[in-house]
Amino acid sequence: MKFFPKSKTALLITIIAILGGCAMIANSQFDDMFGTAEPQARMVVNNSTQAEFYHQQVQPLIEQRCVVCHGCYDAPCQLKLSSPQGIDRGANKALVYDGTRLTAATPKRLFIDHDSTEAWRNNEFYGVLNERQQSPALNQQAGVMSRLLSLKQQHPMPKGKILPKQFNFSLDRAQQCPTDVEMDSYAQNFPDWGMPFGLPALSQPEDEILQEWLRNGAKMAPLLPLDNTYKVQIATWESFLNGDSLKERLVSRYLYEHWFIAHLYFSELPAGEFFKVVRSRTPPGQPIDTIATRRPYDEPGVERVYYRLWRERGTILEKTHMPYALNNDRLIKYTQLFFQDNYQVTALPSYKPEVASNPFKSFEAIPSVARYKFLLEEAEFTIMNFIKSPVCRGQVALNVINDRFWVFFVNPNELHAKEHSAFYNDQQDKLALPSAAESNAYILTNWLKYSKLQRTFMHNKAIKMNRAFPNGEHLTTDQIWDGDGDNTNAALTIFRHIDSATVVKGLVGREPQTSWVIDYGLLERIHYLLAAGFDVYGNIGHQLNTRLYMDFLRIEGEFNFLALLPPDTRKAELNKWYQGVSGSQREYLMAPHKLFSQPSGINYQTKQPKQELYQLLKQKMAPVLVTDNNLENPDTPNNHLKALDKLQNIVGGPTTLMPQITFLSIQGTDKTRYYTVLRNNAHSNITSLLSEDENRLTEQDTMTVTSGLVGAYPDVFININEAQLNSYVSSVLALSNKADYQKLMDNYAIRRTDPNFWQHSDTVHADNKKQHPYKAGLFDYNRLQNR
Repeated sequence: MKFFPKSKTALLITIIAILGGCAMIANSQFDDMFGTAEPQARMVVNNSTQAEFYHQQVQPLIEQRCVVCHGCYDAPCQLKLSSPQGIDRGANKALVYDGTRLTAATPKRLFIDHDSTEAWRNNEFYGVLNERQQSPALNQQAGVMSRLLSLKQQHPMPKGKILPKQFNFSLDRAQQCPTDVEMDSYAQNFPDWGMPFGLPALSQPEDEILQEWLRNGAKMAPLLPLDNTYKVQIATWESFLNGDSLKERLVSRYLYEHWFIAHLYFSELPAGEFFKVVRSRTPPGQPIDTIATRRPYDEPGVERVYYRLWRERGTILEKTHMPYALNNDRLIKYTQLFFQDNYQVTALPSYKPEVASNPFKSFEAIPSVARYKFLLEEAEFTIMNFIKSPVCRGQVALNVINDRFWVFFVNPNELHAKEHSAFYNDQQDKLALPSAAESNAYILTNWLKYSKLQRTFMHNKAIKMNRAFPNGEHLTTDQIWDGDGDNTNAALTIFRHIDSATVVKGLVGREPQTSWVIDYGLLERIHYLLAAGFDVYGNIGHQLNTRLYMDFLRIEGEFNFLALLPPDTRKAELNKWYQGVSGSQREYLMAPHKLFSQPSGINYQTKQPKQELYQLLKQKMAPVLVTDNNLENPDTPNNHLKALDKLQNIVGGPTTLMPQITFLSIQGTDKTRYYTVLRNNAHSNITSLLSEDENRLTEQDTMTVTSGLVGAYPDVFININEAQLNSYVSSVLALSNKADYQKLMDNYAIRRTDPNFWQHSDTVHADNKKQHPYKAGLFDYNRLQNR
């Protein structure tokens, strides 16, 4: 008897039922052949030969060949191979990044949301190691990881410098996440998609190491024990973070909410170990019992929270690595900063969202000048919290900032500290953030609410600024923080690379079109909007409200910078930054400038005040200005500087063919030097939420060349010797079409198809680690080009 579905819906249901039935049959047959799947005991003690084999041969190989694609949130199939726990957890077919979800997803954070492989199996993760009957043969035959490695050995890279179209490297590609039952079908349909995907196969010795490990049950070992010097430091800082008084508990909560994604390290000890501060149900001296919440300020569900140092168990990745030094000097400084002032704490703040999401409410008792000084102490890290953050893909979030700009900070004003604290306390309700609506939020109603609040706050801020400069006094560079003469965090450069971004110390590259001046209120809100309050698993309303509110904060930072310029130039400058915006948008942009129209206190001498201001700021920052990433620094040979500086003079033209991030290595007679060629995308304005391409001004694109490697996601590796430098630069300058670019790559690039790719990758990582032992992490290859 034939069955005719009455509608497309019925047809779809029928197909799903048939496919589901097929899957059940396939699973049943697999169970019959290999036994039912269940997690295996894979961890061995550290003094065993299996542990030695894992630590010395297997783990380094997995890091250098696998983690470079499987380390971040957006790792294909959520397969994070950066730790034994991640390897054993396995993969998941669902997408973490979904900008259209109507309701928040359940978080699936390794080490946080579940603590056992069994728990992950109950939450849609499946094993990539054999979890059925255990034998050397079955461990390979029924293990996804083993079979994917074998598939690559059987089908090496297709010949040619550029891979064919069957290789899709776009970030939004449909993922293929085969389970052990689905591997036969995967191998038949995608024979060229063995692992590493779209990269050269492992060498025969490397493949044999991993296959031997997999055959023998993929035994793994925990980290080697910490020595006593680390234990002493941990005890010291946990003691500092867990005082019993209300003041100590409030300060510790404040520190935790700003350190929760930091990689803390003890700078007085050798590099290599990093720690995260976590909330625990247990006090120091007992095993950590982590409190898992979406946000660091969510209700912990216990009467007393303890702040503990948890040893980082995963590979350090450049994208998520935010190092923060702890040492004795800093312990003394923070003790003085937070406890020497005679302020009183009579009660601890609530964890209710409307309070906890608003730091001006929850930490009202702590003087704002103390909070601000703490944030400035490691301002690069503070900014890094939202520029890098644990989010691995963020084009919608990042199209709220320009591709390159400089950041300065308002000088903490000790004389008016109480007045400033009173102002922020008075403005608490106006400084509320959309994260108060948590992870399931409405879009329009929330945006209108917070737009009105921000407008009111800017009005009140302008009034306060007008009152702050009576009797002919006006804003000058005296109000800009100079790092107190010894803090190198006073001036920063931010680079955006479409869907990722980087922050570095110093003023890198040519003078940018825009800059921000950040004060305490702005810095704190940026952190609680984009770091502490942001949930990557949140719904579309939460994500869009976050993006829309960041528009307000960018405008505020730009307003602070423009206030240093002559009043008659501010509007013209703003018009350059916001070409083609609507009348209502232009009115919003100009509103704070109408409220605060005082002349600048700077005596400008030229008709180019912005350039003059930049020079004044450079002079002010000179004692603390970091030049490590400037092309013009003492370590750059003159011939390198002369050649590479030509790339920074290009506007439009060849830049339109260049990738976002090019890692350039130049082999010299004494050593290899590394540079980064960054493309800066120009826009008529950056007010568009979803139509960024319509605002692109490609003819105004530029390039910045930095000393050292900047960025977590290289698009291209260029490897040349000094004799080739001028010809490489000339080739870039002469780019006019795709054929020119392909020739450039043919002559100088280490493509993803290059047989020497892994050797070059290993060298780059080793040199970077040697040069930056605390800062370096593995680069991510998910954005490598294929052209």
